[in-house]
Formats: sequence, structure tokens, C-alpha cells
Amino acid sequence: MPQPAAAVADGTEARTGGPSAGSEFAPLLRAVKDQGLLGRRYAWYARVIAVNALALAGVVTGLVLIGDSWWALLLAPPLAVLFARTAFIGHDAGHAQITGDKSVGRLIGLVHGNLLLGLSYSWWNTKHNRHHANPNHIDKDPDVAADVLVFTGEQAGDREGWRGWLTRNQAWLFFPLTLLEGVALKVHSFQDLRRQPPRERALEGALLVAHVAAYTTLLLTVLSPGKALVFAALHQALFGLHLGLSFAPNHKGMEMPDPNGERWGHLRRQVLTSRNIRGGALTDWFLGGLNYQIEHHLFPSMPRPHLRLAQPLVRAHCRELGIAYAETGLVDSYRQALRHLHEVGEPLRAQ
Repeated sequence: MPQPAAAVADGTEARTGGPSAGSEFAPLLRAVKDQGLLGRRYAWYARVIAVNALALAGVVTGLVLIGDSWWALLLAPPLAVLFARTAFIGHDAGHAQITGDKSVGRLIGLVHGNLLLGLSYSWWNTKHNRHHANPNHIDKDPDVAADVLVFTGEQAGDREGWRGWLTRNQAWLFFPLTLLEGVALKVHSFQDLRRQPPRERALEGALLVAHVAAYTTLLLTVLSPGKALVFAALHQALFGLHLGLSFAPNHKGMEMPDPNGERWGHLRRQVLTSRNIRGGALTDWFLGGLNYQIEHHLFPSMPRPHLRLAQPLVRAHCRELGIAYAETGLVDSYRQALRHLHEVGEPLRAQ
């Protein structure tokens, strides 16, 4: 499970050789605690979960009422959006934002992840917590490990063949590739079952199978096989795209700690590698609160509605210490992320 905010400052020296990370972070932590921003928001999350469940039920009902018609495809986009809302709830549960009770938090995560999305809560939580511990660290953050995409010139190296083509064109391919993310998450979830202890594997596996069975049964009961296949492809593609649009702005193109350099403390490690997105209530809703990425990384257990309240405190604290606080618009965040991917692939294009 994610570490409590009070435990994340490790006391190592900051990059500048100035005060320790603990002394840099401690005043901000005290200010946040004094304003009660680490307190629970049970009623807020109860509303979010209830509204999301009712909306999902409404889309399913609409699909049944429309029946075997191409008009049913119009429900694929709103269902994709609601799946992203569901993923955000699972994300918050994994960070203990919803409740401090681990059993209740895990139950919420299993329902919203495994059962409703077909996404392993255990797999996602383990991977995501490693990312939070060392964001953008090339050796420790699984989100920047070399795979289909690469994030540094060293990773690009002399990649050849199919992988070389991907790297040369990865900036152009990034968003098209996210169309496959919904299916990829399901594949990774089933593959991860082999790693899990027997009891956890049995529970998570049963819920994953239940999701696939229910999803398939619903579509094949209401739609002809051809329409069901098109609906599923459109729905999963848009779901993956929505997740890509939500996660892409947060760290890509931001600083990457030198694995062989001086260690950063918690404050700098989280702030310098993260990017916030400006916007109002619509941006907060569309990105599930991840637009306050800096605040979320500093205080991972902070309830989502408190992140915007913590932002002025964090921004002022960073200004006082002379630490860069990155914030930009949504479109510009994509431009920065894609520019970074394009620059990483430049050496291969020059060959």
C-alpha cells in the first residue's frame, strides 16, 4: 500500500546540497495537516461511487433498450468515459484516499478494478506504487522502462527493425497506441496472476473472469456478433485513449533523476518530475484529479477534492525554496510530452 505522506521524506540531502529533504518537506506537511487536508472525505467519495454506478447502470439499460441496432454504438463513448471514472475510483482506493481501512479500500479496488474493468487491482497497485516511490527514475520506475516506447537516448540506443521503427516514430504513434491500452491492461492483469499468492490469485482471477463473462454475455445477448465486436473494439479503444489522455501529461518530458547522481529528497523527487495541468472543474473531472499531479505525488493519500486546496500551499513552498513548479495548459502538456518522445527518437532518424 502507499506510504503515508508523513513517512515519505527520507532525510537525504537535496540535489543542491542544501537542507535535508526532511527539513524541506516538513514545513509543508505541517501546513497541510494544520488545514485538515489529509482528512477523509467519505461523503464525497460515496457520492462519486454512487453516481458512477448509476451512470454505468443507465448505459447498460440504454444498450438493452436500443437492442440489436447500429445506434447502440453511440453508447460506446459514454461507456468509455465511465470506465475511466471507474479507473479513477480504483486508483484513489489504491492510494488509501477513500478510506484508511485497508480491507475496505481493497474491496473498493477489487470491485472497480477487477470486476467492473477487468483490471487487476493487485497488479496495478504494485506497479503504480513503484512509480510513486521513484517517478521518472529510469532504473526504478516501471512507467519509464524501455518497452514499446522509450524515454531516454540510452534506451533508444541502436534499436533496429520493428522496435527501431517504433522509436523513430513514437511521438506520432503515442496516441494511436493508447487505443490498445484497454486490452493491454487486461492482458497484463491475467499474466500477473501467476505472480500472486494462491488465495489472492483465486479471488482476483475469479473477478477478472466474471468481468469478461459478464461483458461478453451482455454484448452477445443484446447485439449480433458483428455489432458486438465493433462495439467492444470502439469502447475499449476509447477507454484506452481516455486513460492515455489522462496520464500522458503528468511526467513525460519532465526531469529524470540521474541513477548515478546525488539522491533527491521527497519534495524535489516528486515536484521536479511532475507537471500540473491548469483548468477548472471540467479539467478536474476529465483528468480525475490527476491534473494536480505534484500535490498527488507529494501526498498520495490526500483525498482527490483536497488536491486543489493544497496547491497554493505547495506552490508557495516551492517558490520559497526556489524549486521549479511546472504547470501548463492541457494542450501544451501533450505538446511537451510528444516533443520529448520525438527528441528521444531523433538519433535513430538521423542514421
